[in-house]
Amino acid sequence: MRWQGRRGSRNIEDRRGQRRVGRAAGGVGGLGLVAVLLIGYLLGIDVTPLLQEGTLGGGDTYQTAEITEADRQAGEFVSVTLADTEEVWSEIFRSELGEAYTPATLVLFKGATQSPCGGANGASGPFYCPADKKAYLDTDFFVTMSRQLGAGGDFAAAYVVAHEIAYHVQNELGILGQANRIRQQVSQGESNAISVRIELQADCLSGIWARYAQARFGSIEEGDLAEAINAAKQIGDDTLQRNAGRRPNPHTFTHGTSEQRQRWFATGYKAAKIEACDTFGTNNL
Repeated sequence: MRWQGRRGSRNIEDRRGQRRVGRAAGGVGGLGLVAVLLIGYLLGIDVTPLLQEGTLGGGDTYQTAEITEADRQAGEFVSVTLADTEEVWSEIFRSELGEAYTPATLVLFKGATQSPCGGANGASGPFYCPADKKAYLDTDFFVTMSRQLGAGGDFAAAYVVAHEIAYHVQNELGILGQANRIRQQVSQGESNAISVRIELQADCLSGIWARYAQARFGSIEEGDLAEAINAAKQIGDDTLQRNAGRRPNPHTFTHGTSEQRQRWFATGYKAAKIEACDTFGTNNL
């Protein structure tokens, strides 16, 4: 992926200079956090109390965190990728909807931080919080993707950023809020099914971004799309459950199968239109 030398975003909130200490000592650390999270995710257990050993509240203490050269480069990469999403979605909103696009803020952190949607930590993975319209990312997740999930490459990392920003696009379109309101009123199985449609639409919107990024910035190199498709495959519900030694159970899926995630990303890339990403209006997910 060609990204060096291009402008970064001003909508980066960098919290990596501080990290939470104190009660976290003796807990699970490093890549082991991801293993704990995956177990909780697959079993439907909230593991946040185990990971945080308390809430990220007033009793916590912080110390200065070291920003390594790898951290610095990862931050620059995320900033450029975020800037690309801002340009792309501003153009799409203007041309397709006749509206202005309001960019999201992306919070970079190391270890743990706070959000209105709950405590964020290195195990939780990237997420978007509609309450403050911010995406949260510990860039160590890129290392986890490569080493633990078999989804390496800079464009795979860019896909992660684009996917989180896709939630913000859904939020700006009013889709995310409506879907989440319905999820609170239905059964767990129905809620899971709606979650799958949210995720697959975000994959499709990520594909649109990739198509525009190629046309506008010429940033995609040979093999980049394959990295994104592979990343989508490795984080499919069925693949994650198989890798955890379990038989895939579709009733528990909340993100979609590997095949679905790959196909909807490809759909967005080929069509490059928001209307092509209507995962809520089709029976063929």
